[in-house]
Amino acid sequence: MSSLTSDDYSDDYSGDYRGDDRGDYVIRAIRPDDWPLVKQLRLDALRDPAAPLAFLENYEDAVAKADAFWQDRAVGSGEGSTAARQFIAEAPDGMWAGSVTVLIEEAGTKDWAGYAIERRQGHVVGVYVRPEHRGNGLIKTLFDAGVAWARERGAERVRLLVHEQNARAQGAYRKVGFVPSGVVVPFFKDQAETEWEFVLEWPT
Repeated sequence: MSSLTSDDYSDDYSGDYRGDDRGDYVIRAIRPDDWPLVKQLRLDALRDPAAPLAFLENYEDAVAKADAFWQDRAVGSGEGSTAARQFIAEAPDGMWAGSVTVLIEEAGTKDWAGYAIERRQGHVVGVYVRPEHRGNGLIKTLFDAGVAWARERGAERVRLLVHEQNARAQGAYRKVGFVPSGVVVPFFKDQAETEWEFVLEWPT
């Protein structure tokens, strides 16, 4: 599940995104000991007005989770993981301004909703940029890092799901190169609503 305020991985890449200074931000993969900041950013995202459309979970459920949950998440999507990678944008004052997570989906498996995966691909989830850091191109910088990592991992394309009513997120995804694939799936929280698959593909 993903949106601009969303909702919750090359051998020679060595599981370590070195970090990239883009303007005033440092873009890097999270580390296991970052778990308190992983937790805080997620909770902040879940308080965003668009969160009900963007995330599968809600603030009340997330804040009640034990520290062990967040520690496991930081390991599972941090440096060294080959299944998922969370990239964050760190502002000069140390605040995490935004985040993108990419999962690797393997051909022949099924995704979280039970749909068949036909080829190895990245799946973008957990997209969030703090309001005061929006509109400056940061979302593209985060996506560039996530897509580059997925390609290093052998993904043939990258996809995401966005709620039919989340026009702002759809516009942001189009600006970073994603387009609708035509695939429509029921919204997890309400089967009467839908999410649209957006994809970014490249020549094989």
